[in-house]
Amino acid sequence: MTVLITRPAPDCYQLAEQLNATAISALAQPLLTLKAGDGLPSLLRQLNELTAGDYIIAVSHHAVAFAHDYLISQGAAWPKNVHYIAVGHKTAATLTKLSGQQVSSPAHRCDSEGLLALPELADMAGRNVLILRGNGGRELIHQALTARQAVVNYCETYQRCWLDLDGEKLIQQWQHQHVDTLVITSAEQLVFLTQKIPTQHLTWFFHCHLLVPSQRVAEQAATLGFVNISTVGSASNNALFTFLSNFS
Repeated sequence: MTVLITRPAPDCYQLAEQLNATAISALAQPLLTLKAGDGLPSLLRQLNELTAGDYIIAVSHHAVAFAHDYLISQGAAWPKNVHYIAVGHKTAATLTKLSGQQVSSPAHRCDSEGLLALPELADMAGRNVLILRGNGGRELIHQALTARQAVVNYCETYQRCWLDLDGEKLIQQWQHQHVDTLVITSAEQLVFLTQKIPTQHLTWFFHCHLLVPSQRVAEQAATLGFVNISTVGSASNNALFTFLSNFS
């Protein structure tokens, strides 16, 4: 088994190093870089508009980290009188550490559906919700909470900048190194990489064992044409490492 890890740096390199150290062959290939988002200049205003009992939802640890760096640069702090919710365990841990506040997250299903099932999000009428995210994504959370009569806004704290990759060259490298397992941690990355694969290599690509973090991404992968999909339940390196260690 040779695992290709496509998540952003430095996480992809850290996971590859962990796996290689335990004799699981792994390669790292980030698909994008991250930079500060266009929404950061409005973050302080949006936070100040929240009142006691309102909600901050973080959809990734990157969203939290960029927001925190901006707050520090402005001499500001995270509000203390609102509810903090994170999509996954890693995001929750990052938000807890940086905000100093208690953070809720789904216990098992670490995706939009799991978050929306949290009891604290059941009665949202009249509540303000600020979603920290990148440039796009997580529309389901916005739609569902709006339907529950919350007032929902985004703050795009970071931007994804897709790399200019040569699909033919990469496929040759991956096949030469006997890649048969793919780790892809978001639907956006899944679609982007699929579009980079030359048509004549799609059969090989779709027959690789695909590891994804959530049922939503698994369903999209099946629609694209993947035939061997495993849902890990989390996008964290720890969860991916544990899964791959047990699988191998």
